[in-house]
Amino acid sequence: MDEKSTSSHQRLLLFLLMVAVFGVFMIQYACPSSSECQMLHQLGAWFTLGGGPGIRIGDGESQDGLQKDPYIAEDGALARFVPRFNFTSADLNREVDFNIKGDDVIVFLHIQKTGGTTFGRHLVRNIQLERPCECHAGQKKCTCLRPGKKETWLFSRFSTGWSCGLHADWTELTHCVPSRMDSREAQKNQPSRNYYYITILRDPVSRYLSEWRHVQRGATWKASLHVCDGRSPTLSELPSCYPGDDWSGCSLQEFMDCPYNLANNRQTRMLADLSLVGCYNVSAMGEDERWAVLLDSAKRNLKGMAFFGLTEYQRKTQYLFERTFNLQFIAPFTQLNGTRASSVEVPSETQQRIRQLNRWDVELYEYARDLFLQRFQVARQQERRQARERRQQERRRLRGRFSAKQGRRPRPTETTRSTEERRAKDSLESEVLLSDWWDVDENSTMEDYTGNVEQW
Repeated sequence: MDEKSTSSHQRLLLFLLMVAVFGVFMIQYACPSSSECQMLHQLGAWFTLGGGPGIRIGDGESQDGLQKDPYIAEDGALARFVPRFNFTSADLNREVDFNIKGDDVIVFLHIQKTGGTTFGRHLVRNIQLERPCECHAGQKKCTCLRPGKKETWLFSRFSTGWSCGLHADWTELTHCVPSRMDSREAQKNQPSRNYYYITILRDPVSRYLSEWRHVQRGATWKASLHVCDGRSPTLSELPSCYPGDDWSGCSLQEFMDCPYNLANNRQTRMLADLSLVGCYNVSAMGEDERWAVLLDSAKRNLKGMAFFGLTEYQRKTQYLFERTFNLQFIAPFTQLNGTRASSVEVPSETQQRIRQLNRWDVELYEYARDLFLQRFQVARQQERRQARERRQQERRRLRGRFSAKQGRRPRPTETTRSTEERRAKDSLESEVLLSDWWDVDENSTMEDYTGNVEQW
């Protein structure tokens, strides 16, 4: 009797487990949007991520052994991305004709606490190059030269150093880089170089907290020049938040209370053309008007950059960089969520205060994330279409070889030719029309999008 009872209990447990698995999949099928079924999605996510028999997010393979899309849900969100901004085809198709053997230069605008140090190391140590950068232990800079030339193709912290000042911004770099490059590589009949600017952005709240922790440990960035319109700001234009050599040990409240703190809206300021608002002379116009001008300038400059990535999307950042510049990284990027900023316990009201202090950065980041994810979507569509065209060409080539061997290559009739041409045209048009990019079938293969950009 005991054996029979144990067996029946095992069958009951197995049945309940199967019902639970089926329920999880039905939840995600019936409620694809986490905003509509938030608690159910949290339950489903807990079950599948907690060791259940469902598919694990982040594993390399699914249960059936098939390779999964490596770009799925880097931030763990289940909801699909919903675009909020309209961009042109030119805005979304970002492939540049970067000639590393010619005179083209990649310029990395490194904003503090955005993961730029990690990305900068990728640029000098992790790209497959005909002539790799020469990096030696104990040296902060690497030598990144073009094949067959003694000229650099990369202007960044780890290649040329802080040649335009510590963490130089857009205003400084665009005025400084051409003259610095000309002085470093003065040649007769030097052709006009193409400068491709790139940068990395980060969620404003996480970035702000990370900067506070960095300053708390003694960082100051006093060596930054902040040059605008040919001069650095005066002490009255850019007062200091602390009287001593550094601000080590400052509390988060003290950090937030300083009205001159450059951490506030740092990403917007560093990407904008400061000369549009009188540089650091805040009396030139009202505060809201000043920041509105800076935000528009930052958006315009960001959209015009050759490339930008997001700290929260490492694999997509790698993919878009490789596709933009036709360069390949050796090792894949990894998504690390365990930063010092993520370990800080911050009450919700304090987070709201940080968002308010960085409201222009919040708006810029929403815009940047929308553009970034739309670019990724379009790039993946193009990649799949190109792969499909290659397969079709290969099938036509094989059919042609087979027909030639059989000695009976059929001549297509006018009706067949016109039908094939019409189908090809319709197929091409249906894939390049950006207005249909949110199609259900397309999204069914793109489960990597986050929810609405207001989510934090």
